[in-house]
Amino acid sequence: MTKTALSFYLDDTNPYDAPPEAFKTFLDFVSSEGVRGESSIILGFEADRYGLLSRPTTEEQRSFIQQLRRAFDCGIDGHMELMTHGPLFDFDSGSVPVDAIHEGLWLHEPSVSVDAYESYFQHIAEEAERIGLAFTGVTWPGCDCQRCQQRHAELRRGGSSGVNSNVGAALVNVARRGGFQGRTVPCFTFSSPREKPRLMAGDDLHSVWDLMPNAGDMLGSYTNSRELASADYYVTADGSAGRIVELVQAGERYCLFYAHWQGLNPANGAGWTAFTQVVRRVNTHLRDQIVWVRPSEYTERLHSS
Repeated sequence: MTKTALSFYLDDTNPYDAPPEAFKTFLDFVSSEGVRGESSIILGFEADRYGLLSRPTTEEQRSFIQQLRRAFDCGIDGHMELMTHGPLFDFDSGSVPVDAIHEGLWLHEPSVSVDAYESYFQHIAEEAERIGLAFTGVTWPGCDCQRCQQRHAELRRGGSSGVNSNVGAALVNVARRGGFQGRTVPCFTFSSPREKPRLMAGDDLHSVWDLMPNAGDMLGSYTNSRELASADYYVTADGSAGRIVELVQAGERYCLFYAHWQGLNPANGAGWTAFTQVVRRVNTHLRDQIVWVRPSEYTERLHSS
């Protein structure tokens, strides 16, 4: 295709930082504008406080699940941002051990086996099935706690800073068993801010791709900061400049920006207005040069080629 594939990741989506109605507003907007992108599904987000989303006990959770079920039809992929976006979940006890390693760091630990990763991912996929959901991809759950930062520094000093290669192999195995919606699994591992799509693992039938955003997060971020919310950063009002415009004019195959629910949500997010402006400016000024795609659609294109 001669057009630039345009998409986005939306991290940390949950029913607690904003009410479920906010996610409905988001889905209604992207659907009406023909937008395609991705939003996280975190079944055990703050599980000690709220319980598991896959085993809902409140009307708030049930309402949010209803929106999650319609997300794909509205153009939005659902990524497994692992189980808790925090400590590793213990599926045997159905709880979150206080001293457990955090999931984001665990993906980088070089000693973890394919089987261990595969079992964990499969358990998460099965939890999603309980409420009629299926994942399309995986997003790395970042963490800036002191313990994780110290261990990441140790790994870098030892020459091992990336995600364990066994992660890709495990995801391929889960995909082979139908644990994901499609035969390709897009991932966001935050490996490098300007890295091209990278094949993590695969065969003729299934593949896992690290699809790194190359257009940044200026939609409020996870701090919900107005200083980090700028539509002009992506595309100016007249469509003449901005990061998306820059990538399109350079003839890049894809342009992928990202955001966080804390900053983008339409209920209290500092970046919601900027997001709607970006979408409308793109659709006005760049409609003949871009095509909105799901991350899973783009990885399917990579696999086919």
